[in-house]
Amino acid sequence: MSSTPPPTDRPRPPRTAAVIPAAGRGVRLGPGTPKALRALGGTPMLIHAIRAMAASRAVSLVVVVAPPDGAPEVKHLLDEHALPERTDYLVVPGGETRQESVRLGLDALPEDISAVLVHDAARPLVPVDTVDAVASAVRDGAPAVVPALPLADTVKEVEPAGTPGEPEPVLATPVRARLRAVQTPQGFDRDTLVRAHAEVAVDGEGATDDAGMVERLGAPVVVVPGHEEAFKVTRPLDLVLAEAVLARRRANDGF
Repeated sequence: MSSTPPPTDRPRPPRTAAVIPAAGRGVRLGPGTPKALRALGGTPMLIHAIRAMAASRAVSLVVVVAPPDGAPEVKHLLDEHALPERTDYLVVPGGETRQESVRLGLDALPEDISAVLVHDAARPLVPVDTVDAVASAVRDGAPAVVPALPLADTVKEVEPAGTPGEPEPVLATPVRARLRAVQTPQGFDRDTLVRAHAEVAVDGEGATDDAGMVERLGAPVVVVPGHEEAFKVTRPLDLVLAEAVLARRRANDGF
């Protein structure tokens, strides 16, 4: 009795990729090593961020966008550290701005990628549940998804001072209950994000918020709960907090 072998040309199901722009210098952490390569618990923040994306079973490819002249160095860095074997990894050179780097990461995606997560390398400790929640919302049909937290502080809208340190007049006090502090990964339908990068022009340093570009297209953006440990490591004090969070994880979970 013979059996028919399964077809070999069956199309692969759509996949989700994470793009991590890591081409910035991170000047607010001071001179020296680029921010994404700063050590956290003895491991570069970039490696923590990659592992955070790869920890989600929804993510099958991680694209790291390196400094324009630093792709070989970043690829060597990935080769030196243990990463989940079920995930594919790709390193591509970035651009002069974050917006350009994300676009270059999108250009490198295989055709079978239908959803994209864009994640800051400077958010190394985002929990996998947050990554899963964003990916799930995109998979359920949302064209753009951002994780976010309610604000603890009252926020004032001011008229920026011409000279740093000068008093700034208050223009308004937004209703705090309607405000959210946005985190990453931000998730997108691939076609929507590609269209945003093709059609939305942002002056100066370019866009730092991909969801904001999608908003300017008129496409809907939804929010899912973020997590307090998904904070951005921007200043030296943030690095101290990140070290404390990582030490607690390792003590409690063997992370």
